[in-house]
Amino acid sequence: MSGELRRRIRVILPAFIRLLIVAAVALAVGAGFGTEAALWVALGMLGAFFALHLHYLSLLGAWLEQPSLSSIPGGWGSWTEVFNRLYKTRRASEISARRLEENEARFRRTISALPEGIVLVDAALQIEWCNPVAEQHFGIRLQADQGLRITNLVRDPAFIAYMTSNAFDEPLLLRPLANPTLALSVRVIEFEPARSIIMTRDVTQAERLDAMRRDFVANVSHELRTPLTVVNGFLETLLDAQPPLDELRQRHLRLMQEQASRMSRLVEDLLMLSRLEAEETPLVDDDVDVPALVAELEAEARALSAGRHDIASHAEPMRVRGSRDELRSAFGNLMSNAIRYTPSGGRITLAWRAQDGGAVFEVTDTGIGIAAEHLPRLTERFYRVDRSRSRETGGTGLGLAIVKHVLMRHQGRLLIESEVGRGSNFRAWLPAARLRAADEHAPLKRAA
Repeated sequence: MSGELRRRIRVILPAFIRLLIVAAVALAVGAGFGTEAALWVALGMLGAFFALHLHYLSLLGAWLEQPSLSSIPGGWGSWTEVFNRLYKTRRASEISARRLEENEARFRRTISALPEGIVLVDAALQIEWCNPVAEQHFGIRLQADQGLRITNLVRDPAFIAYMTSNAFDEPLLLRPLANPTLALSVRVIEFEPARSIIMTRDVTQAERLDAMRRDFVANVSHELRTPLTVVNGFLETLLDAQPPLDELRQRHLRLMQEQASRMSRLVEDLLMLSRLEAEETPLVDDDVDVPALVAELEAEARALSAGRHDIASHAEPMRVRGSRDELRSAFGNLMSNAIRYTPSGGRITLAWRAQDGGAVFEVTDTGIGIAAEHLPRLTERFYRVDRSRSRETGGTGLGLAIVKHVLMRHQGRLLIESEVGRGSNFRAWLPAARLRAADEHAPLKRAA
């Protein structure tokens, strides 16, 4: 017999027994006083039972309006089982609610103890809850500001633009207007269709150390530029001396010149990276003729290749708003990397075309390729897949870091696909907001 059936029997059995009692009494009365008396007795007993049930129904209705363990009614017969079950159900519900409240309180205490700021907002960016760290970071108070839009309280244009962009792949570096000395890393996590978590982290010290590092690198690089220029100049003079030096001295001088030139390229790349990382450096808003730039890069690629590769290019008639020098440096780094890491006889293709609502400068080669485990770290400073080969090809290890920062300043991104032994594909994607057609009045060509 199933448990559900047994529970039903426990509720029904008392009522069934009472009906048997009524029948037995009626039969006894009928035997002594006749059928009419038996019917009246049975009717009276059933009426009494009915009145009793109405009484307990009224007690149940009153209790349901304000359910409480302390006020649950007592019962008789079937109602005893009904009220016992109500008591157990109510007790289990209150225990669950108490545990839920304790867990929620423990969760809030845990979140409040975190060093990061946490703000819970709904789909309309209205504050539902925040911890004390977030109150300090944003200058808000939960008791007074709960239910208000956070963008109405944090009146920072960068923060408002970030919260309304729905593009939360990268964190926002925010310096609150109320406290410019504070640097916050703001990230949004969408965990429900109608709710999001805003996380803030104080990165003031890290930003200060990073600024010190950038200043140090920039200053040292700047100071190295002058002596390297002097060394290169004297080496050129010695190599061009008349009468010519003997072969051994010339070989030594050429080796010195090669290393000095490599050092100069490293210094120039470090200076370029420092300028890109400096927040105070504004982005130039030139009208860049990208097809002409691609043609220029193709010519440079042919010069670097010296006939060792099959080089081709294709460019759709789209222009870009941005810094021509920065884009020239980024695209040139992608092109020169393809030349360096593609063996003789390989093919290199440069392309500028519409894609994914924007446009990409694409460099495809049939070179040595890159293993998948290296791809996430390629844009790190000085990261090298093969250090010995990088030294042979004259790379500085900063090219892709420069590409990454240039694209970030142009709201773009770098996409990389590669397979060892089959070649690589590097795509510098720029958003539609930075594009314009070759003819100012012509509509932009978009990818299907």
